[in-house]
Amino acid sequence: MGANSQYVIGIDIGGTKCAITLVRLNAAIDDSLDIADIEFVEKIKWPTEELKGPDAAIATFIQSTRVLLERHGLSTDDLLRIGISCGGPLSSEEGLILSPPNLPGWDHVPIVARIAEAIDVPVKMHNDANACALAEWKFGAGRGLRNMVFLTFGTGMGAGLIMDGRLYIGTNDMAGEVGHMRLAPTGPYGFHKSGSFEGFCSGGGIAKLGKQVVLEKLLKGEAVGFCSTLEELPAITAEQIGKAAAQGDPTAIEIFRCSGEYLGVGLALLIDILNPQAIVIGSIFGRQYDILWPAAKEVLEREALSYALQVCRVVPAGLGERVGDYAALTVAIYS
Repeated sequence: MGANSQYVIGIDIGGTKCAITLVRLNAAIDDSLDIADIEFVEKIKWPTEELKGPDAAIATFIQSTRVLLERHGLSTDDLLRIGISCGGPLSSEEGLILSPPNLPGWDHVPIVARIAEAIDVPVKMHNDANACALAEWKFGAGRGLRNMVFLTFGTGMGAGLIMDGRLYIGTNDMAGEVGHMRLAPTGPYGFHKSGSFEGFCSGGGIAKLGKQVVLEKLLKGEAVGFCSTLEELPAITAEQIGKAAAQGDPTAIEIFRCSGEYLGVGLALLIDILNPQAIVIGSIFGRQYDILWPAAKEVLEREALSYALQVCRVVPAGLGERVGDYAALTVAIYS
């Protein structure tokens, strides 16, 4: 590997889409590396279903890495590292993807070894929540902190934990699966449980919650602006509810307020148990902050231990909608 190598590759593997990003680092890799030192060169992305399973996907990742390098006059000698961000469960130590629910057929896939052998550079992998936590800690809203929690609040709900100045993954990469916590005896189904944190606070959960609320209103003969008939009910999505809320629809606002209240319950548990300096929340939280946060804050102030709450900030992801772009790259740089 050349002494002046300054390029890294990030591979983002999701249930809906996959992407490879090539970046140039314009400074040395240390704690002073700033987001301004990261220059995005090119990104290639695909719908995951087009990659037709893990073998074809890995072959595509390898070939696309070579294409990116050649297209910009580079070789593998110019490449420092490759980082992979993927939904769990997985083993970061063994470099295995272990049957993620959003990647059917990806069973015990040795992706790290296969890519490292083909490209001949170091390859590291973390689950997507941990990768986003690293990105926010190094370049976003958690920069400079020793204790931070990152919550995905996207399609699902998971957490990445920065504890005492390092990424904490647990005994077998299962730390931070907060979406599995049951917050209520009944409620939307998520992460194999009704009333779970993911059931109330995720894209899928909000869609289920919305269908429940809308069904009750329609059966009572009440009008709902974004869904006027029972036939339209199955097609309701969190995105649709979010757009309606932005336009002031009272039912949509009610749904997001309910999600926000349960977010407050979940945040209180995390603050009481982990005593972080900040909880950084991605995706839907940033988009619906004006509705979610007041509802969550009201519950949080009632439920959390005051001494722990007063030292913890709750903020949207500092990297905004690009936190996913930085996640795999940060795994490459700092793992």
